[in-house]
Amino acid sequence: MKHTHLLYSAKSALVAGILAVSLLAFSFLSFEPSVSRAITSNFTVTQQITNEISFIATTSATAMVGSIAGLTGGYATGTNRTVVNTNNATGYNMTIAFPTTTSGRAMQASSTSYIDDYLPVGGAATSTDFSWIDPTSGNPARFGYTVRASSTGEVSSFFMNNGSACNAGSTETNDRCWARPSTTAVMIINSSTPNSSSTSTIKFKVAVPSNPNPALPAAFYYATGTLTAIVNP
Repeated sequence: MKHTHLLYSAKSALVAGILAVSLLAFSFLSFEPSVSRAITSNFTVTQQITNEISFIATTSATAMVGSIAGLTGGYATGTNRTVVNTNNATGYNMTIAFPTTTSGRAMQASSTSYIDDYLPVGGAATSTDFSWIDPTSGNPARFGYTVRASSTGEVSSFFMNNGSACNAGSTETNDRCWARPSTTAVMIINSSTPNSSSTSTIKFKVAVPSNPNPALPAAFYYATGTLTAIVNP
């Protein structure tokens, strides 16, 4: 009887041991990471590229073509060509200003010898005349400008026309939409996309009537313009 009890106890211990080992093996397989012949892992490489803008080319000095007689009058024109490059996603804008000491007299030989700024019918710096209006005899000489862009839609709206009026329509035309120089910066170009050769052409004109008043002493008259191009936000 005692022998039978010991044999039963040994069998029970063996079964319990086998169950314990089996449970331990199952736990290992359940909780340990699986092992395979290939694994994958993703990662990201980041490099920032910043906005940049530069003048590729610009006319440093603009010489008016031809001289003008100081008594009988006449007119002369000249052009400034500027090329801008930017990688900015929203493009850039460019302004022009004429920082003279006396407002309304951008072109001067001295503080007492000057050519008055062109005065469009609207009078404001963003007003433009579809056609240049020559000063009549006995009136001041005038200096003004107009702008064109190489890409449609880049030039400011007040240099656009509809065939008869400025600040209307979507057409750019040579020798149309003349503006007055301003000591305050005026936006002339607004490009909405990146570009590598955005070209703007500013055309200047001086018109002197016969017997201008004030009189124009013989001299070289100068106007200094400042172009500023910045990336759009």
